[in-house]
Amino acid sequence: QLRLVESGGGSVEAGGSVTVSCVASGPRFSLHGMGWFRQAPGKERENLATISWNGGETWYRESVRGRVNISRDNTKNAVYLKIDNLKPEDTAVYYCAADSRGPEALRVAVMRGDGNWGQGTQVTVSS
Repeated sequence: QLRLVESGGGSVEAGGSVTVSCVASGPRFSLHGMGWFRQAPGKERENLATISWNGGETWYRESVRGRVNISRDNTKNAVYLKIDNLKPEDTAVYYCAADSRGPEALRVAVMRGDGNWGQGTQVTVSS
């Protein structure tokens, strides 16, 4: 399976923007559905966005729709998540996930806790 490494988190003021990145190593990245989820202390994992293998299909969590954008660059084995108008409640560890079965299976695996993801990157939003 793919090895995933996230980066780009940090401390940001409310109202600002952040782009988190994920670089994958391993076979056939371009055939994997990719996604981002987050987990705040004491809370469940939240799927935020997923993208199909060729970027042609995206899905966003309703509560963040309009503030986040997921994209991928198959030439770089990379997937990105940009979050605008950050709020303190966006504070969490952000994880990149991959699933060769596609985006819907990815979202299910994330909620079940048995998917493939990296170590995460912390985003902290101050008010």
